[in-house]
Amino acid sequence: MHRLLTGIKPTGDIHLGNYLGCFKQVLELQNQHECMFFIPDLHGLTTVKDGETMRYNTLKLTAALIALGLDYQKHTFYKQSAIPEVCELTWILSCLTPHGLLERAHAFKDAANKNKELNAGLFIYPVLMAADIILYDAEIIPVGKDQKQHIEIARDLAQKFNHTYGETFTLPEGYIKEDVETVIGLDGQKMSKSYNNVIPLFESDAKIKKAIISITTDSKGLEEPKDPSTCHIFKLYSYLASPQEIQELQNKYIEGNFGYGEAKKILLAKFHETFDEARAKYQTLLEKPEEIEQILEHGAKKARQIAKNKLEIIRKKIGVK
Repeated sequence: MHRLLTGIKPTGDIHLGNYLGCFKQVLELQNQHECMFFIPDLHGLTTVKDGETMRYNTLKLTAALIALGLDYQKHTFYKQSAIPEVCELTWILSCLTPHGLLERAHAFKDAANKNKELNAGLFIYPVLMAADIILYDAEIIPVGKDQKQHIEIARDLAQKFNHTYGETFTLPEGYIKEDVETVIGLDGQKMSKSYNNVIPLFESDAKIKKAIISITTDSKGLEEPKDPSTCHIFKLYSYLASPQEIQELQNKYIEGNFGYGEAKKILLAKFHETFDEARAKYQTLLEKPEEIEQILEHGAKKARQIAKNKLEIIRKKIGVK
């Protein structure tokens, strides 16, 4: 069975776009592969500068992933920072990494173009990501299209190490699901916290209702037929509903005498039907943070044993053992 590895950054509250664009696909893959799921809190340090925020974000993300169906008993689920071997490998790989390769990394160039803080952590980010991947000989790495370059860098560094010191690392392959479309937000733009147009998964009922009520629509009256293909409510509903339910709602739009207020009520009901079980589990987990820590610690023990064994091999090859 192939080993799949993926990391999800603890950058804040989870929304519908996160779930549909990332979590859903990753969780589906756990039925087909041996999986290693990790929270890259060390990566998060490039942007999160408050310890309490980092701890709470990690707690919330762990609870969310478990509530949404991550099987932590069958697979390995851990915090990146619990595996010191990954930092040692990052240094070893950095000594093989051409400066120009990192200068060409999209994330660094994008930050520079946007006049963001350019710290050394952001510059060496792809090397840490490569270490995360090749330390465990992971073969399948689910990523978005914007992360494809990071997989290419990981492959390049694995090949360079293999060429320099002899065959050591498995070359990873990126898994990019081509049919994952951009999830629209409340205003029709990409759903993003940056645009303040998200439907949160784990906030209060009142906040979720407020978000759905605020979805923008055109000015057509109740009696007029409506075009579902241009309606943000219909599009959001289609992410969650069955083909039959989508067809039924489409018919209501076309026939007329159906208002956007009613459409929003239908979307709200579908949201709760889809996520309320996970939302309840999430709240229960948050009330028991020690259980979350135990889950991550159990996963870290499994991950660290793999990492220690691999690093023993690497240390002998580079001559420090």
